[in-house]
Amino acid sequence: MKFGFQFPGLIALAAAIAVAAAPTSADAAGEGAKARPLFENNDVLRVQIEAPFTTLMRDRESGEYVDGLFHVTTESGTKETLELKIRARGNYRRREENCEFAPLRLDFPRKKVRDTLLDGQDKLKLVTHCDDSRRSYEQSVLLEYLAYRILNELTDLSFRVRLLHIDYINTELDNKTRTKYGILIEDEEALFRRIDMQFAAIPSTTPEQLDPQQTALVAVFEYLIGNTDFSPLRGARDEFCCHNVILASKPGSRLIPIPYDFDLSGLVDAPYASPNPKYRIKKVTQRLYLGYCMHNEPLPVAVSTMMEKRPAIEALIEAQEGLLEGSRKSALRFVDKFYERLSDDAGIEKYLVRECLQDPEAAARR
Repeated sequence: MKFGFQFPGLIALAAAIAVAAAPTSADAAGEGAKARPLFENNDVLRVQIEAPFTTLMRDRESGEYVDGLFHVTTESGTKETLELKIRARGNYRRREENCEFAPLRLDFPRKKVRDTLLDGQDKLKLVTHCDDSRRSYEQSVLLEYLAYRILNELTDLSFRVRLLHIDYINTELDNKTRTKYGILIEDEEALFRRIDMQFAAIPSTTPEQLDPQQTALVAVFEYLIGNTDFSPLRGARDEFCCHNVILASKPGSRLIPIPYDFDLSGLVDAPYASPNPKYRIKKVTQRLYLGYCMHNEPLPVAVSTMMEKRPAIEALIEAQEGLLEGSRKSALRFVDKFYERLSDDAGIEKYLVRECLQDPEAAARR
């Protein structure tokens, strides 16, 4: 398939097409689109979390909540202390053999957070640093945060995030403290209110049922960050669709895939990451396009959106607090390689069009 255009001249036309054809997003969602205070800006938030972390990490598989306190100083200088319950969460990173410090779920009493920075919040996912043994673990948190922020630049149909600089205070070890970066992820219910859509509680779907424009954009984004650990068609056995993707729906519209969990991507290149065994790739930094051929028609718009956003994406990486210079340069090189590949029609043809999936089962044979 040939696109038949000179790529540099496409951006203005494709941008106009994108505006005209874009699926419903926060711009048209009315009251539900209002951001909660926690996710209104992207400043790093300094917090302290007090909890019996020894018990929490020892009993992580139980799913039991423990009591804790959440201390935060707001942008205005106001200090707030909020009660919460905490438990371990996740799949791969929850297991002790993979991560010494598991990801967490923070449960705030909704009534007690009214008129605070966490107004409107309830249960929030917290991405943690996994392990204290090497600085690269915390760098992975910052790089995964950047993956979310890059997607936010591309579309409102994405999870918002807030980067925290956290003092974890262990109340069982004389308040011993470890300080690390972490990521709070917008709650699914809040996301659906904001974009004026609903969760599609289905076991699986097909490419025909997915919104072509948004699915193409997600596929190109996943290619940008070098992620193969996702599927917009199905999840694990006996679980709702999909794998590291949730589906949003609205009457009369096709399903919108919204991806999350990017720690196994090449951009993040986490110390514990290994190549997806479903595919013939040797390392997580090896890109593989997993878009569907039936969505090639909106592919030019998706690629031009990526091109248009290149300065903003690179600026995010350049400005990211906490990134070591080596991590910053590596991330920029990884992103630059993406843009080098797709800089003209020949690159788009070679790396995307020829690699697209003809049918859902083709992915397993790659």
